Amino acid sequence: MKLTIYGSGCSKCKLLTEHAEAAAKELGINYEIDKVTDMNAIIDAGVFRTPALAVNGDLVIEGAVPSADKLKTYLA
Repeated sequence: MKLTIYGSGCSKCKLLTEHAEAAAKELGINYEIDKVTDMNAIIDAGVFRTPALAVNGDLVIEGAVPSADKLKTYLA
C-alpha cells in the first residue's frame, strides 16, 4: 500500500505521518510512505488544504489530522 503525505513538513504533517504509520502497523499492512512537500506538486495532485493523505493515489484526507483509529477505516 502506498501512503502519500502532502504538506510543507509542518508539525501537523508530521503528526499525520505518525498516525498513518501507526494505523498501517496496527492493521498489519505492508506500506510505503511518500512525502510530497513541493507546493507545485501538491497543487498538481489536487490538494487545496494540507496536510493531506492519499492512499494508493486516492486522496482521502485533506486539511485534517485524524487519529490512527479513524485512519484505519481508510486503510482497511
